[in-house]
Amino acid sequence: MSGRMDFAGRTAVITGAANGIGAALAGALSARGCHLALADINMAGLEAVRKSLPGEGRATLHAVDVSQPDAIAAFAKAVRDEHGGAHLLFNNAGVAVGGTFEEIAPEDFEWLFAINFWGVVRVTRAFLPLLREADAAHITNISSIFGVIAPAGQTAYSASKFGVRGFSDALRHELAGSPVGVTTVHPGGVATQIADSARIPAGASEKEIAARREQAKRLLTMPSPQAAEIILKAVEKRKPRVLVGRDAKLAALFERLSPGGYWSLINRRAERI
Repeated sequence: MSGRMDFAGRTAVITGAANGIGAALAGALSARGCHLALADINMAGLEAVRKSLPGEGRATLHAVDVSQPDAIAAFAKAVRDEHGGAHLLFNNAGVAVGGTFEEIAPEDFEWLFAINFWGVVRVTRAFLPLLREADAAHITNISSIFGVIAPAGQTAYSASKFGVRGFSDALRHELAGSPVGVTTVHPGGVATQIADSARIPAGASEKEIAARREQAKRLLTMPSPQAAEIILKAVEKRKPRVLVGRDAKLAALFERLSPGGYWSLINRRAERI
């Protein structure tokens, strides 16, 4: 795997494509001349995304729950049948769960992992044979800055995103020398709907829920189209990793400088803002 990744005329597969970064990636790739296979559980959202696409490439819509192995297998078959193959895979689908480890119900922890981690692994396994058939192909796995740092109150989310990071890095090493590249993406505060759709612990009060969502929204400020452009520039250059946003870069720097004490550094900086 070498050289730049060209987008024009390629087929890109995007999970979680109905909103947020996924929808923004769809628009940016369409503008670059890509054909698209867009997946989500929200078909109305996918229809809206397809209507907004600026390019003339083909776009197919697929109702897929990435926590379901059978749905993933059917999705890969449909892309082969309808597009003849795939060149770009963006594992973007993700969810969140609010609360500390002791607050989160075991079933909610497992629900999150089924989507955030196992969804990435299973979708990659289903599409890798198609990608290997291409002259050049690329896998882009959306982790998080919480796959670099691990804040209190993010045990489930951070564990899943650290898992995506480890899986992606090892897979990149395994695929070295093949036509398939791998980029791991660590977004910071990108404005998406993930905070609004997060599962909340059963015992949380309405006041607590509102406070948590308001805090999350204050941190999620970068427009999704801006994040998508940063991601695609990294994929084009076949970069192994990309930090999206100044906040992500700063957090990663703190972690590198003080692996065991970065959280106190981040908290002290937050208190000054």
